[in-house]
Amino acid sequence: MKSNNITPEQLEDLSCLYEITKNLASSIDLKKCLSETMETIGSMKNMANGTVTIINPLTGRLEIEVAPDINAEGRKRGKYQIGEGITGRVVASGEPIIVPHIAEEPMFLNKTRSRGDLNNQSRSFLCVPIRDGKQVIGALSVDRNYKNGITDQADMDLRFLTVLSSLIAQTTHRIQTVNQEQEELRYENLKLKRELSEKNKINDIQGKSSKMQEVYEMIYRVVDSNATVLLRGESGTGKTLVAKALHYNSKRKHKPFIVVNCSALPETLLESELFGHEKGAFTGATERKAGRFELAEGGTLFLDEIGEITHAVQVKLLNVVQERSFQRLGSAKSITCDVRLVAATNRDLEKAVQDKCFREDLYYRLNVFPVYMPPLRERRTDILLLAEYFLEKYAKENAKDIQRISTPAIDMLIQYHWPGNVRELQNCMERATLICDNDTIKSNHLPPTLQTSDSITSDKNPLSLSAAVENFEKDIIIDGLKKNRGNQTQTAKFLDTSLRIINYKIHQYNIDPKTFKIEKL
Repeated sequence: MKSNNITPEQLEDLSCLYEITKNLASSIDLKKCLSETMETIGSMKNMANGTVTIINPLTGRLEIEVAPDINAEGRKRGKYQIGEGITGRVVASGEPIIVPHIAEEPMFLNKTRSRGDLNNQSRSFLCVPIRDGKQVIGALSVDRNYKNGITDQADMDLRFLTVLSSLIAQTTHRIQTVNQEQEELRYENLKLKRELSEKNKINDIQGKSSKMQEVYEMIYRVVDSNATVLLRGESGTGKTLVAKALHYNSKRKHKPFIVVNCSALPETLLESELFGHEKGAFTGATERKAGRFELAEGGTLFLDEIGEITHAVQVKLLNVVQERSFQRLGSAKSITCDVRLVAATNRDLEKAVQDKCFREDLYYRLNVFPVYMPPLRERRTDILLLAEYFLEKYAKENAKDIQRISTPAIDMLIQYHWPGNVRELQNCMERATLICDNDTIKSNHLPPTLQTSDSITSDKNPLSLSAAVENFEKDIIIDGLKKNRGNQTQTAKFLDTSLRIINYKIHQYNIDPKTFKIEKL
């Protein structure tokens, strides 16, 4: 029986393929694993300039994907049409090619210029196609020096490279499939988040930040319950909008939604407003009047600024919250009511209880389901969304064709600390809309409170003329770059100035023209 002896060359090939297979099988980074493969054949097989060239599906040209021995400039130059040069012919024909002496082959174009003077070298060039199924997607090529000229070793090298190209094709397909699946998962995740965001968009409440998502989640948990809700948060954070959302998204939406601002009425009038009064109950009570609890029957009563009510009203309110019954002023008759109670305050009720300014028992009755409304400074990702919402609203109301907010103006909006929260932002955008006479809200249209923000300028006098001029100049340059897609020469012509000045100003204001080269979809 004949023994199958393995030659040293075959053993070398097997050893090299083993190392390459281990690398390819464990990697999910295509460029990294291909680069390591080219380095491996360079060190173990003495094959120089190992290059993987792939067809770019957008341009239809062959472009270098990986070539560790070729610099970046050479890789940029190494682009071929299908059929152009040796590499292009291999891809076009699907057949491998050996060039015994590249210096003597006119079809060898040497576009990368990575080999120096070819006339002083005796290199051979080997190139094999890379196939994905029946389709040729690229080529694998190497340089090799054969001391004794082209022999059987060249044929063995060609077979080795053909096996390697098959491994590369399989790895490319595997990694691309994994990347595609990950991309699909990311897309599905984003899609679900968008759907959740749309679902959680309640009435006129705007916001997609994580803080607002928590608020939406709390609203949906309690919306169909009869539990008393206590809305906490600073003034201007949107507590009234949440109260409306709780009502108009609940099973009580076809019943009344009644609002009482507890801080706007004195004690005697507040009692009458809440509980009603009988004729003659006090001077001026010429007829019976139904209170807000009666008017809200079957619906929702929203008690705004609940932390401002006096002790006397707190005592009477406690009974209503606890028993859902009350008496009109001047009457001994008890009236029951079916009312969903929502209260709101910007005060620290815990401290008020500690200071004996607010009844502890009433606090616990109201604080059944607290919802915290975050201040605008804690949800900065919502600032631009809100600004654009208010811009669209007030532009429509005032019949103005204002399309966008300039980048410097956006920077000012986002960096400002917004002590008045969403209400302050709403007023700011209404003012900006009224004084804007073109299609863009610019930084000079924003109120002085934003112009003097520490985050906008570090000058000792933020109202200085130079600071205002710089803001205005930066705004104009950015607008010019946007209209000319980042082209500085065209921007200079558009602004009727020199390219040198534009380049200086771009550097001065730390503007990156590259961000304007491609229009956002």
